[in-house]
Amino acid sequence: MTESFLPHMNGVTGSVLQILRHLERTGHDAHVIAPVAAGIPGDVSGAVIEPIPSLALPGYRNVRVGTSPAHRVAASLRRFQPDVVHLASPFALGWRGVLAAERLGVASVAAYQTDVVAYTERYRIAATTGLAQSHIARLHRRATLTLVPSGESAQQLERLGVDRMRRWGRGVDAERFHPSQRSGALRAQWDAEVVVGYVGRLAPEKQVQDLAVLQTIPGVRLVIVGDGPARAQLEALLPHALFLGHLDGDALAAAMASFDVFVHPGESETFGQTLQEAHASGIPVVATGRGGPLDLVRMGIDGWLYRPGDLDDLRMRVADLVGDARKRRAFGEAGRIAVQGRSWASVCDQLLGHFDEARALRTVDSGLRARRAVRPEIAKAVSPRRWQRYVALGDSLTEGLCDPAPDGALRGWADRLALLLAARGGLHYANLAIRSKRVSDVCGSQLERALELRPDLVSILIGANDLVKHRVDITALAGRLEDAVSQLRGIGADVLLVTPFLPGRRAASIYTGRFAAFATLLTGIAARTGAILIDTDLHPTLGDRPNWGEDLVHLSSRGHRFLAYRAGEVLGVPHADALGALDAALHEHESISTGLWWRRHALPWVWRRLHGRAAGDGRIAKHDDYVYLGRTPAREGVGAH
Repeated sequence: MTESFLPHMNGVTGSVLQILRHLERTGHDAHVIAPVAAGIPGDVSGAVIEPIPSLALPGYRNVRVGTSPAHRVAASLRRFQPDVVHLASPFALGWRGVLAAERLGVASVAAYQTDVVAYTERYRIAATTGLAQSHIARLHRRATLTLVPSGESAQQLERLGVDRMRRWGRGVDAERFHPSQRSGALRAQWDAEVVVGYVGRLAPEKQVQDLAVLQTIPGVRLVIVGDGPARAQLEALLPHALFLGHLDGDALAAAMASFDVFVHPGESETFGQTLQEAHASGIPVVATGRGGPLDLVRMGIDGWLYRPGDLDDLRMRVADLVGDARKRRAFGEAGRIAVQGRSWASVCDQLLGHFDEARALRTVDSGLRARRAVRPEIAKAVSPRRWQRYVALGDSLTEGLCDPAPDGALRGWADRLALLLAARGGLHYANLAIRSKRVSDVCGSQLERALELRPDLVSILIGANDLVKHRVDITALAGRLEDAVSQLRGIGADVLLVTPFLPGRRAASIYTGRFAAFATLLTGIAARTGAILIDTDLHPTLGDRPNWGEDLVHLSSRGHRFLAYRAGEVLGVPHADALGALDAALHEHESISTGLWWRRHALPWVWRRLHGRAAGDGRIAKHDDYVYLGRTPAREGVGAH
């Protein structure tokens, strides 16, 4: 399972292609799950490529983020029946993959290849949601084995509490990247005494703008190979540099070998594949002294490492090599010799050994490690908090449609959760949810009222009504919701964030990609704000028909009970799981005929849509102020009824 694949070529894609070639040569069967993109191949090196729904990453129109839910990924794995699941640079799709592998009892090996935390700091946008330390930590803790490319990467993950790490670098194609590829024709085109080159993405996290300090070194011509969202800005900043755009294959090898000095300023590299390729080409390297380059560049032997952020030091190191051709040749030869033992064949053989180790670990793993500190909800359940004031926000699901009480009033999962919490000593409870409401309502009038009530616990289940619209900006929805969560966290409230979900019906499948994408974004919100997340994708039985009401779009009483007990388990209600099982055994769901469904629900819904109305128009929240639940009298000044 890879976060990036053809036709988009980068370090992750390149390593996956090399692994597939090696698996084919050594007689193993492989299957690839990757984000769908225009031009994605159907098979590579004998492996079938299974494309899954994806969203474009902001700033990179050709980079896709996979959004398939875990149960669909699990179904795919079940069909292939793998011995091990390899997660290449896992993040969004990788999280689904590690859950699916766990569900099937299959070993998972997560290869840490991208410093996504550093990327988050650079971009500061909600669309890169999930690129946060807590998400990375829980993903790699949950994997059977984590592979790290460098010593600094290992230290970074170790600080996040990740264990079971093994070192695994990257191979280099020393036949393609070779000094013999040096091109006199290219050198003549570039018309420069000394060529200082860079190869990589043109993006903020690569810090290519730092190369501006090299423009004033006499006799130097900057040659930039690569493309990305920052290209136009860099072309304006580096007017005398030559931008060649994206190159690959022999064209890239020729350009690399035709440099005199290779420079890489990015401080977020977990490895640095282009540094190896420069060394294989006989080119000395100047790189920042942080991350992967620390393990690849030997100071004064095959290159220089400059102090991170010190551009004067960068300029001095490059100028040293520019002015000494003999030193350039000596450094280049030392680098070429150093990479000779790093062929892709030997590196992939090491990977197969890690696969075998992961399979052995999986067979003896009791499962305790997979539950320890990897799910924030379980960690919170160990020492639960006593909440005094609980406010529920949302739409019809939280209002409780299709879950009638004996007196005809609506209950719903939030009401049931409130009763579970109240059993521990009383609770003041308000439910502001109203049917047909959307994210804008929760983040508007409902949020305003919630802030007035000063709760210490807030639940939010919203988004379904937005996601089924004809057009929807999922990123904008998540951004607005994150602001609301941040405001609630700012007043000291714990926030229980629930991902919206769909019934297990064929008609609902057209929205699966949207719901999965939104759930991925909510994962990031929880990671950044410290919210408690219920990822309903972890509970695929929620979509089963008995959990849905007679209208087929709202939870039945059984479904509301199921969700309430899952929430209670997350919040540390004693024996919530056992109570839920007992409750389920005492109730049976009654089905409704198709004809009755049309008369009661489908046709009225169509009428409302044709007249521009919604079911919640004119309705008010059923508990706009606190009601007190418990045996002891309400304390004065809390607003109890």
